[in-house]
Amino acid sequence: MSKTTRFVLISLTYTLFLFLSFGTLAQDAAGDGDGIPTDDSMVSAGESLFKANCTQCHAVHEKVIGPALKGVTERRRKDWILQWVKNSQKLIQSGDETAVSLWEEFNKTAMPAYPFSDDEITSILSYIKVEGAKEPVKETAQASADGGGDAAQATNTVSSGYLTAVLIVLVVVLVLILTVLGLIVSVLTKYLKDQKDLEEADVEVVNQKTNLQKLLTSDFVIGAVVFIFVALLLKTAIDGAFTIGVQQGYKPTQPIAFSHKLHAGQYQIDCNYCHTGVRKSKAANIPSPNICMNCHAGIQNVGGKDGISTEIAKIYDAIDYDPSTGEYGTDTKPIEWVRIHNLPDLAYFNHSQHVKVGGQECQTCHGPIETMDVVYQYSTLTMGWCINCHRETNVNTKDNDYYTKLVELHSEHSKEPMKVEDIGGIECSKCHY
Repeated sequence: MSKTTRFVLISLTYTLFLFLSFGTLAQDAAGDGDGIPTDDSMVSAGESLFKANCTQCHAVHEKVIGPALKGVTERRRKDWILQWVKNSQKLIQSGDETAVSLWEEFNKTAMPAYPFSDDEITSILSYIKVEGAKEPVKETAQASADGGGDAAQATNTVSSGYLTAVLIVLVVVLVLILTVLGLIVSVLTKYLKDQKDLEEADVEVVNQKTNLQKLLTSDFVIGAVVFIFVALLLKTAIDGAFTIGVQQGYKPTQPIAFSHKLHAGQYQIDCNYCHTGVRKSKAANIPSPNICMNCHAGIQNVGGKDGISTEIAKIYDAIDYDPSTGEYGTDTKPIEWVRIHNLPDLAYFNHSQHVKVGGQECQTCHGPIETMDVVYQYSTLTMGWCINCHRETNVNTKDNDYYTKLVELHSEHSKEPMKVEDIGGIECSKCHY
């Protein structure tokens, strides 16, 4: 083989190697050649959009109201998915066979039109692709709601039992000291009795007998008993005063057994989807039945059982809905939910101020709500509890010109981050007016 031929073959081999290498890199960047990237930034953006908009009807690994989305980019073309997400009804009305088939398969449940850009939908597909490649996480055994309530009480309040234990320990220590002193006196008395050269006064003291009745009626014993009794009485009264209006652990039976563990935990439905006022008003709002029907017009049973679940049937009964015909009647009645978290009228609390402006999560006040089958009051919600939160919580001043001057003034006197209490968060008039 000539040098020229060898040179040409080597050049061709090298060129082919570069072509395949760049092709592989391009394929990896694009997401295995399907046009769906899998870089962290796209997946993260897609996760946020998915959880905020899609979890009400979809899950990656299992069927909810809509189909499981794992492998959707393999089953459907990307351009078709873009059209479907932006306006599914338009695609159905165009006669698209796949769209019509889905429409009929899922009981003609309408999917809302989302004004997402192509890049936003692509990011959602990126998240679905990456999440779909993972094994579905099986739900682990968790503590019951009762246990959770007990844990909340143990971590959020100074236990009354702790103070009682301190008093008991003090009494036990006092008894032990008296016992030891008695033993010491007994030993010394025996020792002194064996001595031959004691003076008459000492002999009289040594031979002196203890009068138990006189001891029990002495001023010291009576005073000690009265002191302990009064201390216990005052402690009981103070404990009772501090627990007035505190309903931590309160867990009433609701007219419909709604499980936050199932909806917010397993299916990851955003709290804001049901509690619509949490970001824009004082109250978070109890969901109206029409929000329930967004899902339960299609989901009529739980756990794959035949027929209509008892609890879902209660929703249908309240709004006079006939699932066999899909029609609504006029014999409606309210669902009488029992309020759990209830501040006194003298205290003002605004959800939007804390959630939208303050950036607080629901769990800050309500605890691990996504693990509760039956909701209970997790925190004490006392004035001291709120004030302590205001003393510990940093104010988010980033990119907010409103706080610029306040931050400058604060930094002149302290090196610590500006807390809520530094901007008047513990003034009486903030909550009482």
